[in-house]
Amino acid sequence: MMQRQWEALIEGMIEGVLLVDPLQLHIIAANRSAHKLLGAPANSLIGAPVVELASSPEDVFFWEDVAAGLSNNIYSETLLKRSDDSIVHVVRRVSLVHLDIETTLYVVAIRDHTDQRHVETELEKLIAELRATLESTADGILVTDLDGGIRSYNHLFAKLWNLPEELLTQRADAAVYAWMDQCIVDASHYNERLAIIRRSPLLESSDVLVLHSGKVLERVTLPQYARGRPIGRVYSFRDISQRLADQARIQLASKVFEASTDAIFITDQDQKIITINPSFERLTQFAESDMMGLRIEQFLQNQSNAELIRTLQRELDLHGFWEGEIWNRRKDGHAYLCMISLVRVHDEHGRVLHTIGFFKDRTESYNAKQKIEELAFSDALTGLPNRLLLEERINQSITHASRSNGEFALLFLDLDNFKQINDSLGHPFGDRVLIEVTERLKNCLRQVDTAARLGGDEFVLLLHQANASGAEICARRVLADLAAPFSLDGIQFSVTCSIGIALYPADGSKIEDLIKNADSAMYYVKERGRSDFRFYQRQMNIGLLSRMKIDHAMRQALEHQEFRLYYQPLFCLETNQVFGAEALIRWYDKDMGEVSPAKFIPIAEESGLIVAIGNWVIHTAIAQAAAWNKDGRRLSISVNVSALQFQQANFVDNLANALDDAHLDPSCIALELTESILIRDVEETLKKLNAIAKLGVRMSIDDFGTGYSSLSYLKRFPIHKLKIDRSFIMNLTKDESDVAIVTAIISLAHALKLAVIAEGVETQEQKDLLCQLSCNEIQGFLIAKALNPHEFEARFLQSETALEQASIVKP
Repeated sequence: MMQRQWEALIEGMIEGVLLVDPLQLHIIAANRSAHKLLGAPANSLIGAPVVELASSPEDVFFWEDVAAGLSNNIYSETLLKRSDDSIVHVVRRVSLVHLDIETTLYVVAIRDHTDQRHVETELEKLIAELRATLESTADGILVTDLDGGIRSYNHLFAKLWNLPEELLTQRADAAVYAWMDQCIVDASHYNERLAIIRRSPLLESSDVLVLHSGKVLERVTLPQYARGRPIGRVYSFRDISQRLADQARIQLASKVFEASTDAIFITDQDQKIITINPSFERLTQFAESDMMGLRIEQFLQNQSNAELIRTLQRELDLHGFWEGEIWNRRKDGHAYLCMISLVRVHDEHGRVLHTIGFFKDRTESYNAKQKIEELAFSDALTGLPNRLLLEERINQSITHASRSNGEFALLFLDLDNFKQINDSLGHPFGDRVLIEVTERLKNCLRQVDTAARLGGDEFVLLLHQANASGAEICARRVLADLAAPFSLDGIQFSVTCSIGIALYPADGSKIEDLIKNADSAMYYVKERGRSDFRFYQRQMNIGLLSRMKIDHAMRQALEHQEFRLYYQPLFCLETNQVFGAEALIRWYDKDMGEVSPAKFIPIAEESGLIVAIGNWVIHTAIAQAAAWNKDGRRLSISVNVSALQFQQANFVDNLANALDDAHLDPSCIALELTESILIRDVEETLKKLNAIAKLGVRMSIDDFGTGYSSLSYLKRFPIHKLKIDRSFIMNLTKDESDVAIVTAIISLAHALKLAVIAEGVETQEQKDLLCQLSCNEIQGFLIAKALNPHEFEARFLQSETALEQASIVKP
């Protein structure tokens, strides 16, 4: 009935509409508009996986995000595959809809976007024409936005800078700028000039750049306008190396250098100085007449520089370039430390024409740089690096990690409910809290790591050479340290935070992707309760994301007491009475509905959460048994124990404590153990089983006959009962082999003085045959399905004689 209502509803819509199952992502309904848009015959889309409509890897990643529950409402543009394998452009909205308390589904609305794409194609043609114009110029052209982001460049620009092939085939602004930095002889001055240009949108300038390759480039910088306002910059580069081939050109070029704050000299092919700029005179106090005809080593030579000068000459001869710090003396004899860069200029035949030297007073530059960094790259309140310095350090980490195939982690941290502190106690108090938070964050990091404040209550932690394990350790340490009580002005309060984690290179190879993805993971934590951490998960496939989704939901369910226990009656064939019940776990999730134990228990065992869930089951079942075993009643409760839970060193102690807390007779509890538990580390298992038996708790072997069965452990272990697996009961009245197996199990158990219970009994014929085979006990739908505690009480515990009066009633 519900499905017909869906179909009637969506048939009245103009857009194509698909209804998709939230767990398996299969199409469960589609209207005529959807079939028409996708060129599919009527009803042919029903039952198909929605991911089969994807025509690109990006769309597959889209459905991975949906499966991971990253958003309940997603609007996007994409390409879908039609039935004839053609492609249609659409815009699509995916919404998670709760139809009732147990039913949820995704509503996928799609609309044809072909006409819009046609307009975009025309725009692309226009862009191609503009690109052709750009390529026809005689200069290398680089076009950027006002922030320096690269919008375009032509092939001549790439040729002049000798950009590697990998930089031509990917969008990597930081990598292009890094390449240009390493090509420049005086990278420091180059970046200072670039910073000035970027701070002045209307500035027009001309500069000369010397490259390690020997090229000398003239750079002309002009602002780019749109509607009378600056929107970016156009840099044109021209190779002027040939212009320096004769003395006149060298003199002309030296005039360009006159405005430079760096000291510059130029030599001839014999390394004799032929010109210097005014800054050189100011730094060294030597006039041009003093320097003319001097060789480089004559100017730099002093007693302490002898070995360094020999190294300098070898490097120049071998590589044509040298850079380093060197002590020298001014004309008045005063010593100073300077950074010097030397580069040789060659003609087209490779012959040395000139050597150009750049000097900078290292002390002054270093002090100025430190002051600039202090003002420009630090957060005024906390003293932590701000966004600018953080981005610089992330870029350094990317460069280092890409060269060594390394990795690092980025943690995006946001304080929970910090606005309440500001609103109630004032911003000055909030600032003091942020300072205290900063100190705690520093204590969580190594010296090589970076903590930065982006603004407000947002922080980013950069963990150098950290993998997922290292990131998790740090995140847990931060959560624990911030959770410790704060005390300011006599006020006691707590601060928690939400943390999102992105890993390089798995979650992004660019700084903006890493920060965005870590931020996205942080918001995922915010939406699901706060005070936790989460890894970014886009790289996982749909199946793994579904498991992660269930794992996370289980942890939330355990924390918020959303699991519950149902009880299936155990029936004695000899007395014809219900004598107990098996505790069975059940889970209803608000998004996924009723989740089968067969689906979530394996995931809990894989993640280790089964230990916490198992402990909850034991304590809950024991508490329920204590409540029912009042007033002289005798009701036995069976509890399943997983192998991982049994292996815990404190398992027996936890069991004993739960029994003591409930004041319950231990013989009222029976543990059901699988054969896999018993055959692992037999001697240690025997000790633990004997300790449990000493408590007075009874034990049985669950699903007997389906695993590895050793008769020796039946003899040695303090087992009281065998449970015959339902697979042998299902066809018991029809299959002689099952009769033979059940007969053998019952005979074996009785020979060893063990009781036998059969599970999955659903018919009177099965019960009668088990009676004939001398089976002691049964459970199954013939007696009753698993009931919640109130239903079990109403059915079997209404009076003192309810258990004795219980009769077999089909559910």
